[in-house]
Amino acid sequence: MLQELLESVPVISELAAREPQALLEGKRDRGEITLVIAPSRIAPVCRFLKERGFVRLSSITAVDWYPAEPRFEVVYHLHDIEHNQRLRLKCRVHEGESLESVTSVWRGANWYEREVWDLFGIRFENHPNLRRILLPEDWTDHPLRKDFPVHGGRYDYADQEHP
Repeated sequence: MLQELLESVPVISELAAREPQALLEGKRDRGEITLVIAPSRIAPVCRFLKERGFVRLSSITAVDWYPAEPRFEVVYHLHDIEHNQRLRLKCRVHEGESLESVTSVWRGANWYEREVWDLFGIRFENHPNLRRILLPEDWTDHPLRKDFPVHGGRYDYADQEHP
């Protein structure tokens, strides 16, 4: 599938020429293109794609594939507004592995990366302010992990008195 994209999508063939170790997989499904990027190359790939027109970062999120390894997939949704083209990038990361922050490419990545850190525990190196964004600062868990207790984390509300 990647070979078909290399032959038919100029920006992907340019990316492969510039970052030959970055592209691990690629596919087109229902008209949407997804590229799997080597975790060590995510920031340079994003920088290149922004130069090529993908000026809008729509979102960054993650998926926990526990118990599979690598456990996590960090997903970047990019948008070329001028040509109304969208591109999905995925990085597969192991427990404890971090990714380079893309806040130097898109300032808006700041909040998305903080949310992924807060909810999944995936760290972003060189992030300007990687701290909790949704949960209390002293919270120790990451509630969107598959092994997070279904009935809540460290707070047990059943032991509290009700008015």
